[in-house]
Amino acid sequence: MPELRDEPQASTGTEPLTETLRKNHAARARSAYVRAEAACRHAGIGPDAVEFVPKSPAGRAAHSLRLSAQSLSALATSAPDPAADARCARNVAAAAALAAQAAQTHGGENANGSEAASHAATRAASNAASNAAFHTAVKASQAAAAAAGGSAAGRDPVLNAAAEQAEKDAVEAARAAGWIQPRPR
Repeated sequence: MPELRDEPQASTGTEPLTETLRKNHAARARSAYVRAEAACRHAGIGPDAVEFVPKSPAGRAAHSLRLSAQSLSALATSAPDPAADARCARNVAAAAALAAQAAQTHGGENANGSEAASHAATRAASNAASNAAFHTAVKASQAAAAAAGGSAAGRDPVLNAAAEQAEKDAVEAARAAGWIQPRPR
């Protein structure tokens, strides 16, 4: 599935703007998909949790991840359309926020209700990182929605740049929470 190596690109002047926008929206969508997949994995949510009429947080996260994969497949085969491409990135970012919520909840669970004192500080740090990753995922979803919405229609350079930065921040927060493994150096 998608990797996090795709970076938004500046137009080269030889490539039509719609192609550059397509690459940037697609890179953001793939990055959000990787975040969603990692958050689901962290929360123990697998493909078997998909509910076609989702009623549980795990079912909603798994279902939105499945729909995101379908959106990415459609994005790869359709003609460039900045508005549609930005909506795809927005939808995948929203799925990543749902998955982050499930991972945040999972990170705060304690199976037997008791915790050794020596692990309390580690648990608190883990919970803080999970909370930060969730809130950053929501901000990335909101920024993607702003870039896709209204008259912007995926073409506003300021909103697109804000969405790209918010996605980068969400990736870093997910790494800090331990949901995404650090890149090898």
